[in-house]
Amino acid sequence: MPALPTQTRIYQNHHLDSTRWNWFAPREDDIVIATSYKAGTTLMQTIVGNLLFPAGDLPGPASFISPWLDFRPIPLEMVLGQLEAQEHRRYIKTHTPLDGLPYYSQAKYLCVSRDPRDVFMSLLNHWGSHTDEFYLMANGIPGRVGDEFPRFGGDVKQIWRDWMTRSWFEWEVGGYPYWSHLSYALTFWKFRHLPNIKLVHFNDLIADLDGQMRDIAEYLEIEIPEALWPDVVKRCTFAEVKKDPSKVVGENIAFAFEGGADTFIHKGTNGRWVDVFDEDDLMLYENAMNQLPADYAQWLQDGGAVPPT
Repeated sequence: MPALPTQTRIYQNHHLDSTRWNWFAPREDDIVIATSYKAGTTLMQTIVGNLLFPAGDLPGPASFISPWLDFRPIPLEMVLGQLEAQEHRRYIKTHTPLDGLPYYSQAKYLCVSRDPRDVFMSLLNHWGSHTDEFYLMANGIPGRVGDEFPRFGGDVKQIWRDWMTRSWFEWEVGGYPYWSHLSYALTFWKFRHLPNIKLVHFNDLIADLDGQMRDIAEYLEIEIPEALWPDVVKRCTFAEVKKDPSKVVGENIAFAFEGGADTFIHKGTNGRWVDVFDEDDLMLYENAMNQLPADYAQWLQDGGAVPPT
């Protein structure tokens, strides 16, 4: 028998509480969308939602249909009740690494990742746009483990140094003040031999959305009538989502971000780091990447086919 994932870590800070998963009642056809952050979470939620509802009749925005289970500030009872009431096939969002999750052999896991440099550029917009109300929620709601979520300082170079060299959780590589993007997908990479774990890279989604969506549909065992396929893909393009981001992330997100949904769905592009990082910045990047397995680090940066174990 091949090795199976086990829960060996607890992830708790200002955003995360991985122990919330201990109260989750799985169904055999559940889909778990797993990302660190800013790596294609909303895009994958949009893809899965449109595969499940190919006629375009999704019953709500992704933030409601596909809730973030381990997000500490939202009452757990509300999230679990929302999921329990769903009669369609469920797709649940998580930012907890696999070593902090319960493993369900009948569920399908989709781990999405992205070049760390592109994640960082997206993270700057994300962190830098938080409202005062969001900081009060993240830091003021009882149950927070560890230090407060720090305010965005604006010094891009210092933020990059911290994100590359400091870790919120001591066993991870970088990621401060969140958790490690570099280490996140590695927890799934180690179990890529399992038939219910699939790794997807943001670069590949951007390069060939149609082909990647067909591959994801096959993995999830979802059959789409060919006549509907062009519209299913179109609804998942960035241009289409950007027309009305609130349809994807909901109106309530304005509580957390200045500019609301338009801020959250920002650019969806790669390579913006090229004009930002100097040689010293890139050396920090290389030093961090060198702490990871070479084949994983290459895939994390570039995407492409996932090599066999």
